Amino acid sequence: MRKLTLLAVIVTLFAGSALADDRALITHQRQEMSDALTGGDVAVWDKYVDPGFIFAEEDGSYKGKAEALKEVRPLPKGLGGSIHVELLSYHEEGDVAVALFRQVETENYFAQTIHANYLTLTTWRKKASGWKEIAEQVLAEKTDPPAIALPAAQLAQYTGTYRLKGSDKTYVVVAADGKLSATRNGRKPVVWNAEASDVFFAAGDPRIRNIFQRDAAGHVTGFVERRESWDIVWEKIGER
Repeated sequence: MRKLTLLAVIVTLFAGSALADDRALITHQRQEMSDALTGGDVAVWDKYVDPGFIFAEEDGSYKGKAEALKEVRPLPKGLGGSIHVELLSYHEEGDVAVALFRQVETENYFAQTIHANYLTLTTWRKKASGWKEIAEQVLAEKTDPPAIALPAAQLAQYTGTYRLKGSDKTYVVVAADGKLSATRNGRKPVVWNAEASDVFFAAGDPRIRNIFQRDAAGHVTGFVERRESWDIVWEKIGER
């Protein structure tokens, strides 16, 4: 019995070690592929990508290996940068592994520096020639835009009670401490930051913009809650 227990411990330790090795290897390969994107080294992608590869991009398009490899090319003159990968989650079962990475990109854009993060979900299959990526999906992590300060007199123009068109749902908007505060149906107030004149956003919710509407005389008549490309209309029904 003692021998069986010892054998079980050895097998468990070996399996754990192999799993860690696979995790490290796949992370290394992913970093090589990210480096190849900035350097235009298509051979790296050709080496690690399976012939049946499926690639879903952040712009909603998807493609196979041949089309994906066409996008691996040197950056145009004036552009440069680097991509660092961080392994967020990993699961391996049999000859298949799923690895979720964050790709942290620093781009030099004509002497200006910009940053972007991408969540990259990858699926790998272990073959005789090593781990090959069989699928990938990339999502850009959205971030809040810079906020600006607006004069108190302008903020006062937005205050009031607004009703969702065709319903009894309401928003109450007030101005305080140089910002707007909006309360929907008695819920907890949410601070709206100004992105531009008449355009506001809530921190941590960059997919939505609240855009105030005006009539010909410049008076605020309501706002649209723009969810990506869709507008939800709120009409002003009272002053505050």
